[in-house]
Amino acid sequence: MLCEGELVKYVCPGKPDSNGLISRRSIITSLLKYLLCEKASKDHGYFLAITSIKSISLKLVNEVRFPLFRVIFNCRTFMPFQGEILQGVVDQVFRSGMGLLLRSGPLKWVYLSAIKMPGYSFIPGENPSFLHDKFGKIEAGVVVRFSVLSFRWIGRRWGDARNELAVLASIEGEYLGPLPEVQPDDIVL
Repeated sequence: MLCEGELVKYVCPGKPDSNGLISRRSIITSLLKYLLCEKASKDHGYFLAITSIKSISLKLVNEVRFPLFRVIFNCRTFMPFQGEILQGVVDQVFRSGMGLLLRSGPLKWVYLSAIKMPGYSFIPGENPSFLHDKFGKIEAGVVVRFSVLSFRWIGRRWGDARNELAVLASIEGEYLGPLPEVQPDDIVL
């Protein structure tokens, strides 16, 4: 779900210029770099865009003489909620037949277990997939509509996953499953 909230961050834009001044632009650039590195937070989800800057104030000057600024801003974020219906593209089907991974917008770790795909049977091979008599085939590159069962904050634990939300998905229910007419480039995530 897209949310908008007010956030407070402290940024250090570096040394002042030759006149001893720091431009507003360098403060905002430092804030954007910080959010790009941080990517997401446990409370707010993924940072998508800064919509407005409310205030910038000098907080303190540290021991190396670099000023620290307190920036209050509005930010648009994306946070999945339990029961929410999303669309994603199948990134990988596990060769073990245990399930698959989807990507949906900024979410890179959406796990859909084979248990949560009723009526689908696993087809092993070079390009593993799941097949249903009525609803078709789920393989890499297919768009799938799913519901969020739960999500978990990863933080800084895994090698590839840093400040990510991992989602457990299901296609149990009406209007959930593969969308064969939709191409991955056609969906807006």
